Amino acid sequence: MGSLLNINNLKTQFFSSGRTIRALDGVSFHIEEGEVFGLVGETGCGKSVTALSILRLIPFPPGKIIDGEILFRGRNLLHLKEDEMRSIRGKEISMIFQEPMTSLNPVFRIGDQMMELIMLHQKLDRSRASEKGLEMLERVHIPDADRVMKQYPHQLSGGMRQRVMIAMELSCHPFLLIADEPTTALDVTIQAQILRLIKEMRKKLQTSILLITHDLGVIAEMCDRVAVMYAGSIVEEAGVEEIFEEPKHPYTQGLWGAIPRVDQEKETLAVIPGAVPDLSQPPAGCKFHPRCPHRFAPCDHKIPPISQTSPGHLVSCYLYGKGERYE
Repeated sequence: MGSLLNINNLKTQFFSSGRTIRALDGVSFHIEEGEVFGLVGETGCGKSVTALSILRLIPFPPGKIIDGEILFRGRNLLHLKEDEMRSIRGKEISMIFQEPMTSLNPVFRIGDQMMELIMLHQKLDRSRASEKGLEMLERVHIPDADRVMKQYPHQLSGGMRQRVMIAMELSCHPFLLIADEPTTALDVTIQAQILRLIKEMRKKLQTSILLITHDLGVIAEMCDRVAVMYAGSIVEEAGVEEIFEEPKHPYTQGLWGAIPRVDQEKETLAVIPGAVPDLSQPPAGCKFHPRCPHRFAPCDHKIPPISQTSPGHLVSCYLYGKGERYE
């Protein structure tokens, strides 16, 4: 397998009321063909902005990608014309959003919306597009798919709408599926069904997945590798088993420590002290240093280098640098 997506030093900023908000500040990671790559972090850390930047859906104004490169199958998406980018969205890269009602048009039937997408990207006539849409709904285990094709989004439950979205986004067999909090608005039982469905469709279609979530249980169940984001930057990246067994970055350790465990008795859950920084005025040096229990002098004024603690395990922290913490 080779790299499907390479993101290098990606910087996305928003400009509002005289402030510059550094939503993404030098984000770098890659996704291999056929793998599920997880992106995890607190609300507001830049996970969804990363997804929208990949698809070049950052609204301007107020947002703009100001630096970096997004290499998808060897092409830098930031250099493509808008009509070239439109041909990639939905066909080669698809995205499932948090709440399907924001993506499904409430005034059109499910079948019409599916056919429009399939006709646009696969150049099929209306009859064949309808057959393809029906086939995809059946693939995602929607009962009575023919009836659902004739219904409007508001007539379906949240779980059914999410299944419809998965069917739509996979109907063109994309190389990369971006799933942005795909189970957030669903109850636990439906969440499990949707995750099983994504796994099943990935196996059948050999699609790579960028899974964005704050749910560490979902990361553990679904992902091959995971990157941890904090305040617009990647602070740690590793295989999913290794990062759960040996988290290196103090922020990652704090997140993992806050997970309730049935094999441990605690009166209160662990918390990370302090608050997420204002991205219009981020702290100098390591952005986590105001909340870090291991803080020392270099953290305050120098951004930590990326260190490899073991094959494939990367961390941005002076605890694992080559002597920088003693400067």
